[in-house]
Amino acid sequence: MIRLPNAGGGAREYTPRPAPDPEPSEGTALTSRTVFSAAHVVADPYADTTPDSPAAVDWDATLAFRRHLWSHGLGVAEAMDTAQRGMGLDWAGAAELIRRSAAEAKAVGGRIACGAGTDQLPCPADLMTVRQAYEEQLALVEETGSQAILMASRALAAAAKGPDDYLDTYTHLLRQASEPVILHWLGPMFDPALEGYWGSADLDTATDTFLEVIAAHPDKVDGIKVSLLDAQREVDLRRRLPEGVRCYTGDDFNYPELIAGEEPAAGGRFSHALLGVFDPLGPLAARAVRKLDTGDTEGFRKILDPTVELSRHLFQPPTRFYKTGVVLLAWLAGHQDHFAMVGGLQSARSLPHLARAYELADGLGLFPDPELAESRMRSLLTVYGVPR
Repeated sequence: MIRLPNAGGGAREYTPRPAPDPEPSEGTALTSRTVFSAAHVVADPYADTTPDSPAAVDWDATLAFRRHLWSHGLGVAEAMDTAQRGMGLDWAGAAELIRRSAAEAKAVGGRIACGAGTDQLPCPADLMTVRQAYEEQLALVEETGSQAILMASRALAAAAKGPDDYLDTYTHLLRQASEPVILHWLGPMFDPALEGYWGSADLDTATDTFLEVIAAHPDKVDGIKVSLLDAQREVDLRRRLPEGVRCYTGDDFNYPELIAGEEPAAGGRFSHALLGVFDPLGPLAARAVRKLDTGDTEGFRKILDPTVELSRHLFQPPTRFYKTGVVLLAWLAGHQDHFAMVGGLQSARSLPHLARAYELADGLGLFPDPELAESRMRSLLTVYGVPR
């Protein structure tokens, strides 16, 4: 029995589960869907840093976590917002992360895609400078042999005067790319600085511009990653994609239905996945998608539907702080030895929020060692002064 604090004050008694669900076996790559987990970075807790100083990363633990994801057949989406890109991890740290993770992927045969953006720039910057920053990062990603993800850019959002500036910038970048890339549309709930991306705050108008970029160079676009937390908008968007261009859901609220897809009578379209919540859910997500690999949609939903409550909790507003819950769960699951984050972001969520995340994750059987998770949660509660 463990006492967990309530959001409205007071505490409740919770009995942790005595054992985890059977750990899904390590496996080969998934076949019915392409699935990326956007992975977090592990901070070096002994580094003498401040929130404004460059990130200090525990490289051994960070790469070990990526090997964990690859061992279950998942791809790794590297240096994305889950890795605290722009929220504690600067471009120098992201570049080193990309180099190290790409080398590790080659060593173990893991799939990897890496974010290329413009976060080496101070704001404001002019459009030409934004383009050059994108080119620098795209070149580095491609030099490592990784697939590139063209991330949404705060600098471009600040510099662009309208849709034409986005069309010109992305058209140039797609011409420069040596291999098909993934385009990333990250909504303002994940980063308020991206409000009005693609040149309009009206999402219908923005969608038209986004699709115009893709239509001009479909051979250079492997897929799109949509993080708008709007399932119907994603369904409508993927119906308009050119043949061969994938939709990777980034919807951490509605992912089971989007990955499962439509009935054949409705077109049979579905989304692949590039999700931050598949960091803590990695083994469970892989087991679920293997059900889809055999045509068992019902089995897929039976495994993944119960995880949505946890995901919605982790990603509740302010959504951009979901990383704190992700790292908490990695610590409780034994993937790292501490609950510290680059930039001190472990303080970004309240204790009741973290306690509920523990409770939901334990209920799903996510912890390989429930006793370890309980012990670590008790130690966190003690730090906050919660009586035993």
